[in-house]
Amino acid sequence: MLLQARGLAKRFEGLHAVQGVDLDLPEGEIRALIGPNGAGKTTLVGMIAGRIAPSDGRVIFDARDVTRLPAHRRIAQGMAYTFQITSVFARLSVAENVGLAARRHRRGAEARDAVTDALDRVGLAAQAGAEAGDLAYGHQRLLELAMGIVQRPRLLILDEPTQGLSEGEIAGFEALIRDLARTTTILLIEHNMRVVMALAQRITVLDAGRVLAEGTPDEIHANSDVQAAYLGGSRDAADR
Repeated sequence: MLLQARGLAKRFEGLHAVQGVDLDLPEGEIRALIGPNGAGKTTLVGMIAGRIAPSDGRVIFDARDVTRLPAHRRIAQGMAYTFQITSVFARLSVAENVGLAARRHRRGAEARDAVTDALDRVGLAAQAGAEAGDLAYGHQRLLELAMGIVQRPRLLILDEPTQGLSEGEIAGFEALIRDLARTTTILLIEHNMRVVMALAQRITVLDAGRVLAEGTPDEIHANSDVQAAYLGGSRDAADR
């Protein structure tokens, strides 16, 4: 098991954002994490990635307890995390942003080649010299994805990666994720249910900070509790 969360909880001034979550993520899986707004999804992945300190519980990555490790140490262990809100360096070029991420693992010509490859894979090769802040929002999300994959992570955590993308760009994103999944485990927070159902091998559903359900796309699609809490009360909602 590549990633295990045990009893993860986070309290903010009495608010229980996440409550006793257990999560097992095998190596090589594409896992989607879904739930209504305020369910605790971003807080949960923030604790997994080391951006948020848990109130209780443990995070085990590659059989090692990393609960007390800061985010940069978890990156060194093989995690990469793209944010729900873009975090690119606006005044640097697209290539320079990816280059900064690449330098954590590579130097010289190898880093430059990795930057070129990552930008090509996300469809931003033509904008390599543009300032990152000048990119449209959706393209900034793709830039963040390039910054993640250039690190060659064992676990790639994506928070709302298709937000701001066109339909054509979403199709390219789906193809890229399937390609990445050959070498990378992926944990995906996503509200676009068509994308979730197309990509995920298993889905974990959060509601009010707790795991409501977990299963294959077909099992989640048929789950009456999930329909009531998140999918709008009908099976048709999962197709939107």
